[in-house]
Amino acid sequence: MARDKGRRGGGRAGAAARRGTAALQQMPWRIPQNIDRPIEPLTEEGVAAIHDGAMRILEEIGIVFLNPEALEILKQAGCRVEGDLVRMDRAFVMEMVGKAPDQFTITPRNPDRTIPIGGNNLLFGNVSSPPNYWDLDLGKKVAGNREQCRNLLKLTQYFNCIHFAGGYPVEPVDIHASVRHLDVLYDKLTLTDKAMHAYSLGKERVEDVMEMVRIAGGLTDEEFEATPRMYTNINSTSPLKHDYPMIDGCLRLVRRGQAVVVTPFTLAGAMAPVTMAGAVAQSLAEALCAIALFQYVRPGTPCAIGTFTSNVDMKSGAPAFGTPEYMRATQMTGQMARHYGLPMRSSGVCAANVPDGQAMWETSNSLWAAVQSGTNMVYHAAGWLEGGLIASPEKFIMDCEVLQQLQRYMQPEICATGPDEIAFDAVREVGNEGHFFGIQHTQDRYATAFYQPYLSDWRNYEAWEAAGAVWTPERANKIYKDILQEFTPPPLDDALHEELKDFVARRKSEGGAPTDF
Repeated sequence: MARDKGRRGGGRAGAAARRGTAALQQMPWRIPQNIDRPIEPLTEEGVAAIHDGAMRILEEIGIVFLNPEALEILKQAGCRVEGDLVRMDRAFVMEMVGKAPDQFTITPRNPDRTIPIGGNNLLFGNVSSPPNYWDLDLGKKVAGNREQCRNLLKLTQYFNCIHFAGGYPVEPVDIHASVRHLDVLYDKLTLTDKAMHAYSLGKERVEDVMEMVRIAGGLTDEEFEATPRMYTNINSTSPLKHDYPMIDGCLRLVRRGQAVVVTPFTLAGAMAPVTMAGAVAQSLAEALCAIALFQYVRPGTPCAIGTFTSNVDMKSGAPAFGTPEYMRATQMTGQMARHYGLPMRSSGVCAANVPDGQAMWETSNSLWAAVQSGTNMVYHAAGWLEGGLIASPEKFIMDCEVLQQLQRYMQPEICATGPDEIAFDAVREVGNEGHFFGIQHTQDRYATAFYQPYLSDWRNYEAWEAAGAVWTPERANKIYKDILQEFTPPPLDDALHEELKDFVARRKSEGGAPTDF
C-alpha cells in the first residue's frame, strides 16, 4: 500500500515478537464486542422522567451559547434566542438528534486501524490532557514535556488494546502553546497510526490538525471529507453553557464530515445537582442541544454523546471518580444514549495520586461501569491519575493489563456450550480419580484456555520473595522501559512524511495559533 513505500516494517519489535523475546506477549489487535446485556438501573418511568427533566431544562431554563455563529444558526432554526441564552423546544431537539447515525466509523492513515463507533463495539483510548507527569524513577509530580508525551504515544501505539489516540497523553508544557499542537500532532502522526483527535481550541488548531491528518493519510480534500478520518471531543462549561472555541471547532469539523463527541463535565454537588438523576438530566440537556445544532448544520453528521458525571467529595470539594455514584451515572447515561439512538463515550478514571491500590480499584470500577453501560468509546482507559492532572507510564501498563482482561472476558468462546466445551468425554476419561492436566482434551487447549497476564504475578509469596519481591508498579516500570527499547514507529510514506514536516515548519514560521502570552 502507498503508506508502506520508502519505509521498512517490523523493526526490532517485529523481530522480537517472532523470536518470543518481546517486552510482553500481548493480545492481537481486535475490535472487542460487548456480548453482555447492559445494566439498566432506570425503569421505563425513570427514563421518561430523566428525559423530561432534560427537555424542561432546554425549554424553560435554556443553555448559554457564547458563540455568535451558533446563536445565529439556532435563531434561523426557530429556537428562542435572547442575547446568548437559547431555549429549544423538545420537538426540535428530538427531530435533530434523530438525524444522527447510531453507528459510524473513523478511518485513520492506516485503514487496518479503522474503528467502528456504536453498536456493541467497545473501544479504548489513551489518557488525554493531564498537565503533569509521574513515574517511578522520578518519584514526584512534574510538569509534562515533549519527551514524556512522545513516550506515552509510543505506549499508545504499542498496545493493541488501545484503539484510538485521544488528546495529548500529557501536555508538553515545554512547547509554547502557539505551536504545541503542531509538534504534538506531528509526533502523533509519525509515532502512531491510530485514529486522531483534535482539540477544539481555536480556528488555527482545528484547521491545522485537519490538514495534517489529510497530509499523513495521502488524501485529497474530497477523500478526507468523504468519511470521518478524525474526531474531536468537547466539554460544556457546566452548568448550562457552551463556550466559543469548542463550538467553533466542532462546526469546522462538522462541515468537513468529521466526528464530534459532546461530553459535559457535570460534578454532582458542584456543577450539577447533588442527586445523580438531576446531574444526568443536566448533562443530557447540555449534550443534546449541541448535537441538535450540529445536526441542523449538517444532517447525519457523526456524533456521540459522552458522560463525565461524577460526584465531589463533600468534605473538600475535590472531584471523586470510580465511586458507586459515578458507576450508576454512567449506567444511567448509557440507558439514555440508547433511548436517543446515539453512540456513547465514558472514561476510565480515578482520583488516586500514584499507581497504587486505590488507583486500580477506582479505575476498574470506572471501566466496569463503561462495560455495563454499553459504552462504545472509553476515554482515559490507560494512564490516568489524580483526577486527570497526572499521566503515568506505570499506570498505563497496569491499566492495559485490565483492558486485556476485559477483552478476554468478552470473547464468546469462554461461554461456549458445544460438545467440546461440555467435555463429557474428558470427564468420563478422568472419572472419579486422577486429574485433568495430562489428558488430551487439556493438552489440545492448554496454551489458549485461559488468559495469560503480562504483569500479574501468580507465584506464591515465597517464590515471589525469592525473585526479588518486586511490586506491581516496579514490574510495570521495567515493562515500560523494555517497550521503549524495542519500539519502532509505524511505516509512513517518505514523501508524505516530508510534506508533513514542511507543513509544520511553514505554520510555525507563520506563528501557529495566536495566544495572549
